[in-house]
Parts: sequence; structure tokens; C-alpha cells
Amino acid sequence: MKAVPDRQVAKSEHLNLMYDTSPQDLSRQLEKLNKINAALIERVERSVEQQGNAYSLFNAAIGLENQVRQRTDELQEALDRLERSNDALVAARDEAERANEAKTRFFTAVGHDVLQPLHAARLTLSALGESNEITEHRNLANQIDHALSSVEELLRTMLDITKIETGVTQPAPRPLNLTGLFESLHVNFAPLVAEKGLDFAIETNGLNVVSDPAMLRRILQNLLSNAVRFTTTGHIALRAECQEGDVRISVADTGPGIAEADRERIFEEFQCGSDERSARSGGFGLGLFIVKRMAYALGHTIHVQTTPGAGSTFSVVVPFAPASTVSASNSASPSMSTDNQYGFAGIDVLVIENDHNVIAATKTLLEQWNCQAFPATDLDQIESYIESGGRAPSIILADFHLDDDACGLTGVARLREAFKTDIPAIVITADHGPVSGAAVKAAGCELLCKPIRPAELRALMRHSLS
Repeated sequence: MKAVPDRQVAKSEHLNLMYDTSPQDLSRQLEKLNKINAALIERVERSVEQQGNAYSLFNAAIGLENQVRQRTDELQEALDRLERSNDALVAARDEAERANEAKTRFFTAVGHDVLQPLHAARLTLSALGESNEITEHRNLANQIDHALSSVEELLRTMLDITKIETGVTQPAPRPLNLTGLFESLHVNFAPLVAEKGLDFAIETNGLNVVSDPAMLRRILQNLLSNAVRFTTTGHIALRAECQEGDVRISVADTGPGIAEADRERIFEEFQCGSDERSARSGGFGLGLFIVKRMAYALGHTIHVQTTPGAGSTFSVVVPFAPASTVSASNSASPSMSTDNQYGFAGIDVLVIENDHNVIAATKTLLEQWNCQAFPATDLDQIESYIESGGRAPSIILADFHLDDDACGLTGVARLREAFKTDIPAIVITADHGPVSGAAVKAAGCELLCKPIRPAELRALMRHSLS
């Protein structure tokens, strides 16, 4: 018998099943197939939708990346512009600093050069005023001296402002007793106060403070100058008193007072308060500006109490210093004296000065004080004086800056070495900086700043020779 293939058997069985299946079963199978088909179609559609979303996200990502790249380019360009601007600002700042340094050097040089002839003129005028010639000469000398004083004050103020603004002047606070400072100011201002018929009182209460002596003196000097300038009747008082752990130093006057609208403005440059005050003052309106700037640099505070028509009180509050911290050298100011007698007979004075006009004026003045003056314009002439075999000078008057960057202190040291004695020396200079002041102090010399007042020089010479 011939065998039947398996494929045909399977097909035959499938046909038999179909013929054996009922219509209900076929309907159920068809419904089942439709559901399966619908599910498959839904899955395909969802898959296509997801692919579409992914494509959209991909496109969006590409768009965002392009935007980020564009913004990055814009930011980089802005940074490049900022860097160029910063370079320009740095260059401008460096140029401004160079200009500022040049301005400082200019003012310092100009101040020194202008103070030199003023110094010579003041010495010459003093010699003229102290001569025994006719009264008219003395009156003319006094008028010229007044004009020179105004120029001197303006120049000093310009130099002070320049040094403060550029940081050249740095405060050097230390403990000091107010007695010597107040007495020194009293000696300076007593003649001016007496000339106006005013009373002048000082009261230190033996107090000590911590401050820069030169800057504090300048502050009080400006306050007193204003008080004398504006007060026509009554009195002026300089007082110090304790206040909550500090010391309040006040300058009170019975002048016209200050209107309320002017009480802040008077501390600005070129301001003198009301027009009436300005008309009577004859000043430059810089005194209180200097007071404010110096007080700020020192960390001191300034207060004003004033009543229009009744007077004003300007106060500066300074830290208190215990007495144990104040050395004996700080308790007095020996550079001033009320003694007006000459008493210089037989005194040899060696004048170290590179300006011939100053030498001539100083020699004339010293000779009127019965001194014998020996000029030396440089260190070589000092050596010539030593080699001449003469006696040691009684006192030396030396300029700080000589030609060829030489220093008068070198000449003082050479003379002291040659004559083996500590010859008194006064250094007279137009350099008001702290470096020169420290050098003079270290050399054991006294210091006077040009242009000097002859009475001040005479008083310091008497003290140094005593």
C-alpha cells in the first residue's frame, strides 16, 4: 500500500476542522482576529507617534543648540568688548595716576621754588623793618609783609591739599601734651588778637592726646585764623576738656556767627559762608576745607556750635592719651619764645644755603642781630671753612636740599665731626614732607619750614644756644 505524505495529512485535517466548525465559532474567531489586528494597529500608531515626537524633540534640540551657540557667540563678543574696555580703562587709570604723580611733583617743585624767594623776601623785609631808617620804610615793609603772608598762606594751603589728596601726607599720630602746643599757638596769635583789641585765653587742663602734632597744629591754626579774621569785638578762647573718654579741643569766638544754611557749605573749598563774612575775611575760603580733610585723615571729628550774631565754637574731638605715654620731649614746644631781645653778640653762624638771594638776606638779618655770618653754598665750601682753621661756629643754619642732590644734614654732620662738638643746628627747608622732618629729627637738629618768620628764627636760635 502506498504511504500518504504528512503535508497532505495536515491539510486534510485542517479542512476537516473547517467543515466541522460551526458559524458561531467562526464569528468568535473573526472577532478575536479583529481585536488582535486593532491592537496591532494601535501599537504601530503609537510607535509611529513616539518616533514622530522623538524626531520633533531632535529638531527642537538642534534648534536650541543653534540658539545656545548664537548666544554664546554674542556673549563672547560682549566679553571681548568688555575686555577691550577694561584695557582702555586700565590705560586711562595708569595715565591718570601718572598725571596725578606729575601734578604732585609739579606742585612740590613749584612750592619749593616759590617759597625760596618768599623766604628771602621775608628776611629782607624783616631787616628793613628792624632798621633805624625812616618810619615810611617800616610802613612799606609791613604792607609788603602782609601781602607776602597772603601769598605764603595760599601756597601752603595748595601744598597741603595736594599732599592730602594724593596721599603724600600720611598721619603719624603719637601721644603728646597740649600745653606746649597751646602755648606755641598763643605766641603766634597773641599779637594779632591784641592788635584787634580782643581778649585771648588758653586752657589745656594739662591734657594729653593722641594725634599727629603737625596736622593737629595746622587744624587749630586754621580755626584760630578764622576766629581772629571774623571777630571784631569780644574774645577768643582755645580750650581742651575731657569728653566721654576723648578730649574736645575747641576754638570759641564772639564773632558774627554762621547762618544755618552755611554750616555745611563752609567746609567746602573756596567757601567763606555768607557774602558779608566773605567780604570781610579777605581769605581764600580754604581754611575749613583743610581742617575737614586733615581731621578726616586723622580720624578726628569736627563739630560746630554757632549762633548768628553771638559767635561760633569749632571743636575737634581727639583720643585721650594717658600721661604715662607722653615723653618729656613732647610736653612742650621749645621752638617758640616770647623773648624779643637779641643777645647774639659774638655769635658765629654758618649758613649752608645754595640760593644766593637767601644767603644775602639771611646775612643782612643776622648782622642786625649782632651775629657774624659765614655763608657756604655747598659741601666744598664747608670743607674750606673747616680747613681755614677757624673756631667752630656757634650755630648752623642749613637748607635741607642743596645743589646736585646734596643735603644740608651732610654738612652739619661734617662740621660736628671736624670740630668734635655737637654744634646746634637749625634746618630751614621748603620741603614740608614727613621724610625730611624725620631725617632732621634723627640728626638732632631743629626744623623750620620756609618761608620763616624772623622772630620765630630768632626765638629758636636763642633756645638752641641756651
